[in-house]
Amino acid sequence: MSKFIQKQVRRLKNCGSLAGVVRKIKYKIDEKNAMKQFGTASFPSEEERIMQSKTVFKKNTKFSILVPLYNTPENYLVDMIVSVRNQTYQNWELCLADGSDREHEYVVKKCLEYSNLDTRIVYQKLESNEGISGNTNQCYKLATGDYIGLFDHDDILHPCVLFEYAKVIDEQEADFVYCDELTFQKDNINSVVNSHFKPDFAVDNLRANNYICHFSVFSRELLEGGALFLSEYDGSQDHDMILRLTDRAKKIVHVPKILYYWRSHPGSVASGIEAKTYAIDAAKRAVSAHLDRHGFKNYSIESSRAFPTIFNVKYEIIGNPKISIIIPNKDHIDDLKRCVESILYKSTYNNYEIIIVENNSETDEIFSYYDSLLSNDKIRVIKYSGKFNYSAINNTGVNNAIGDYILLLNNDTEVITPTWIEDMLMFAQRDDVGAVGAKLLYPDGSIQHAGVVLQLGAHRTAGHIFAAFPNMAVGYMGKLCYPQEMSAVTGACLMVNREKYKKVGGLDESFEVCLNDVDLCIKLQENGYHNIFSPYAELVHYESQSRGLDESEEKKKRYNDESNRFKEKWKTVLENGDPYFNPNISLDHTDYTVKVKGK
Repeated sequence: MSKFIQKQVRRLKNCGSLAGVVRKIKYKIDEKNAMKQFGTASFPSEEERIMQSKTVFKKNTKFSILVPLYNTPENYLVDMIVSVRNQTYQNWELCLADGSDREHEYVVKKCLEYSNLDTRIVYQKLESNEGISGNTNQCYKLATGDYIGLFDHDDILHPCVLFEYAKVIDEQEADFVYCDELTFQKDNINSVVNSHFKPDFAVDNLRANNYICHFSVFSRELLEGGALFLSEYDGSQDHDMILRLTDRAKKIVHVPKILYYWRSHPGSVASGIEAKTYAIDAAKRAVSAHLDRHGFKNYSIESSRAFPTIFNVKYEIIGNPKISIIIPNKDHIDDLKRCVESILYKSTYNNYEIIIVENNSETDEIFSYYDSLLSNDKIRVIKYSGKFNYSAINNTGVNNAIGDYILLLNNDTEVITPTWIEDMLMFAQRDDVGAVGAKLLYPDGSIQHAGVVLQLGAHRTAGHIFAAFPNMAVGYMGKLCYPQEMSAVTGACLMVNREKYKKVGGLDESFEVCLNDVDLCIKLQENGYHNIFSPYAELVHYESQSRGLDESEEKKKRYNDESNRFKEKWKTVLENGDPYFNPNISLDHTDYTVKVKGK
């Protein structure tokens, strides 16, 4: 088989169809063009540079940028130092601790040349190489700044990064700051390998994946009484440090701009984790230490299919709480039967009840089916006689539930994953979590739901991310492979602690059909809980079969009315943007298409 044919076969397997291949190729071309705006094109004009350099901040924060050196190639070394000297913000020091061997004497000469040229550059030649952690800790001993920044010896900073950080420290009293980044090759930051547009701080994301990474800057007060890097985590020392510092931070701020350029070259982690396989075990130990500090026990940390250092963290189920599964239904015996039987025959978790909320069914067959279910003590059928109102029907079911947890479930779903309840319950039982959602698939195996993003789609209310992606896609930066925070999840399969559901008033019955689930999730979020999407709880969703497609003029009007009311109710939340979705990503697409500046 020719290499060309082999390549196309691999593409088909990854994309699911020829259309998928075309979509992927087009996406790559569009992304490459869009990414040009984040390279040198984003650098400040001379006028902007002068304006930023003359800006006076109240705090006048001094940044100590730590760079451990070891046999750094000369061109990388020069690029790194020059990128610091080119900062528009001037109150910084560059702390260089050099563990290079005798064969790389040029490192000493070049560093001394620059330190003689600029007194803000502090250089120390180490007696021996102490490794990444030891060398960085030596850098820290040189630091006199208020805030500490960690910078790799082969990477490049955007000229405005310290200005942007000083600004959020001044305005928001941030004590931990990070930004977006891109990976480049060929010694040219415009030669983009990939980009990482990050969410705001999200602890579950961070446990699964060191998404913060570069360029982290933090108040040195966060380190009082603690170490910077710990040698036992070499290879993933930054993940460990970020977990420790964000645990202590009072105000974590994400600057959603690409301000760090990560160089990909043979031997760098950016070029592949295979270059540093010990980093995988170190990362697991770092996450484990973090979980221990938070009191978790009997958890497991497994590498995901996306990447060895992107993890699936599984938490212990505490006790054996009862789950009340609420299923609204009107006729549709085949849908309901398939749904109920999949729960009964596939679920490995047994302490549940199924409450079917009957709403104005008309066929004899469905009532005969209800009668046949009465012999199962796990199942109850209750009546809601009013007109169809999804919120009111589910609230009625909840009012009749005896479970500790509520699981809202559409009747047109079918369980795939036997551990679906456990995979949601492990998060729903946590004090800091509100709603938990599952991964839902269309009957053809493509993705229907993998979390909800606020303002996504034409109505600018909310939409499902990764819609129509192949089931085995890994998603942007592996997002389809680990549980993570989302602003909302779909009510088609949603678990929540019953007391939290009651606390926020349940589903708002003024949203009869649409957006009631998103409204519930925002209410939970506004009460201090965060919502989780788990890709490991999978169901098929035969969407729109239960009530038919919403195509009538009356239904369109109702949807528009509810959308407008939703946008008015949550105006401020929507204006602030989805904290788990980067503003550089387009809200017109579900595939993390980069937004082109000016559009």
